[in-house]
Amino acid sequence: MTPLTETATDPAPRTPRAEEADPWCLAPAHAARLLGGAPWRRFAVIGDSLSAGTGDPSPGYASLGWSDRVADVLRRVHPDLAYLNLAEVGATTARTLADQADGMEEFAPDLVHLPSGANDLFRAEPDFGRIERDLARLFGRAAGTGARLSVFTLGRAFVVPGFPDWTERVRRVNALTRALAARHGAVLVDMWDHPVNSRAGLLSADGIHFAASGQAVMAAEVVRGLAAAVNAPCPS
Repeated sequence: MTPLTETATDPAPRTPRAEEADPWCLAPAHAARLLGGAPWRRFAVIGDSLSAGTGDPSPGYASLGWSDRVADVLRRVHPDLAYLNLAEVGATTARTLADQADGMEEFAPDLVHLPSGANDLFRAEPDFGRIERDLARLFGRAAGTGARLSVFTLGRAFVVPGFPDWTERVRRVNALTRALAARHGAVLVDMWDHPVNSRAGLLSADGIHFAASGQAVMAAEVVRGLAAAVNAPCPS
């Protein structure tokens, strides 16, 4: 489980050279300028290992998950940022509801990142009706805090051997994620067909999680999505 954090972290070291040259990444100072008008001071992340930013190191990239990277950018804007990451490796949507939703609500966030149902797909036959209901409940509880919501879809590089219909499973859960994001006015980072999916060395040794280079790109896309939402009204 990712440690729970409400205190400031040490400033990130100088951006490594490969990351600095990556056209899909954002330098921390540039990312902070994009979020210069952001109002968020209480950032919560819930869900699974994808929410947590689990992944192996990549040569030339800082070894930070996307969620910690986004928190660091927000802290450059608001040094008093409170950051809580409850995401847990292996958590399904149902388990996130049972084990993390209460803590999220107690934290009283103004920005919440939600999972997109990845671990619900690891079944002989996923129950998409239940997945939809559980995700809807989770989005509803997060929206009930009054926070701005964010979520990303699963990328096409997220492939799990042993499931012949895996691509269709991902497409279906991504469709549910997009619909719920639209319903709640969430910031949607659509990673399904992002060019980074074709990058050599994108995945960690487990073949599932983005390595640090992918985490850096994911963080940049989340920052871009949040920046576009800064002047957009938060749905009631």
